Amino acid sequence: MSLDVKVPRLAESISEATLVEWLKPDGAGVRADEPIATLETDKAAVEIVADSAGVLDHVRKQGDVVHVGDVLARIRPGASPATATPAAPVAPATPAAPAPAARPASAAPTPAAPAAVASTAAAATAPATAAARPASAQPPLSPAVRRIVEEHSLDPATIAGTGPGGRISKADALEAAARPPAAAPAAAPAAEAGAGDRVVPMSRIRLKIAERLVQAQHTAAILTTFNEIDMSRVMDVRARYKEAFEKKHGVKLGFMSFFARACVQALADVPAVNAEIRGTDIVYHGAVHMGIAASTEKGLLVPVVRDAHRLDLAGLEREVARLAQRARDGVLTPQELSGGTFTITNGGVFGSLLSTPILNPPQGGILGMHKIEKRPVVVDDEVVVRPMMYVALSYDHRLIDGREAVTFLVHVKERLEDPERMLLAV
Repeated sequence: MSLDVKVPRLAESISEATLVEWLKPDGAGVRADEPIATLETDKAAVEIVADSAGVLDHVRKQGDVVHVGDVLARIRPGASPATATPAAPVAPATPAAPAPAARPASAAPTPAAPAAVASTAAAATAPATAAARPASAQPPLSPAVRRIVEEHSLDPATIAGTGPGGRISKADALEAAARPPAAAPAAAPAAEAGAGDRVVPMSRIRLKIAERLVQAQHTAAILTTFNEIDMSRVMDVRARYKEAFEKKHGVKLGFMSFFARACVQALADVPAVNAEIRGTDIVYHGAVHMGIAASTEKGLLVPVVRDAHRLDLAGLEREVARLAQRARDGVLTPQELSGGTFTITNGGVFGSLLSTPILNPPQGGILGMHKIEKRPVVVDDEVVVRPMMYVALSYDHRLIDGREAVTFLVHVKERLEDPERMLLAV
């Protein structure tokens, strides 16, 4: 009797994903708990494993949009036939899939140039198909797509569906919502004019990043306040104890743990910065779930350090290092990317001297770190050279007043300029 392999419950509020890659070909033998496919949601890539040993039969194609509970494949009892693997034309079948434009670039099995040509051709022919299709013949809209269509007053008949059977995917609806009406007609000639252009479909993660950034700009009253920190004391502590720290705790001592610890204590002083707005209510979080932005090939991800207020410097360093590595490897789970209450982002690793970070909704605050640069400053009426860092706090002014924002940032500054205060929690 065959066993169905279904799309598992992915995370709260996530109901659909894209089948970006089959890790085992159709007809191949699989072992229990062996990874067989990769799904990509709005937040992360998720590996699907076989529940039992047997022969794998694909039910869905690479690039399909699937929902929780959908059957991806079936596993038949028995061993894989010797000829099953070469007889399974998984890769050749991919270009013929009805929705190549919906497949994330990172999952494309073909070279970049052919993928670009195929995507361009699909984009050129899709609008005509959508316009010619009568409304009565349109496939039904999913709840997520219907919500976007209603919120942005879109006409489904004018949206080119790249999903199976011409179905409008969430990505199609978001693209239509983001496209300026006046600029849409001019977009096609501009794309055709560039002979060396490379067209790459946005991944679901990139689409989600874009959606959330626009959402933050449209829904929150974002304001940024700045300060500067003399990093002398922190750098001195790190230089004196980094070798002993690594030897004892098995992780390098960086600056992020100092900033995370300073923020945890400052959030306790100013609870409004660790809060969020839900409808007409303000939720003051009792725990600090610290988002630490990490740059990856797929874009900026923000894994969350759970209960950061319970961790010491060593615990913070270990957890930040673990999550950063999982982000680079592309194996973060949706649970590791959700539930944050405050975020830290470090543009200094790329050389940024100053920036205004954008909020990570629904959070009320985000701290931006920047590069350390030696500058002349006045200390005790004397001009001295010190390693200085500009810091920026962007906050939701609907929730946080200027006094609270400035107070929070000053408390972070005071703790970093006098690290003993973090040890004594004063």
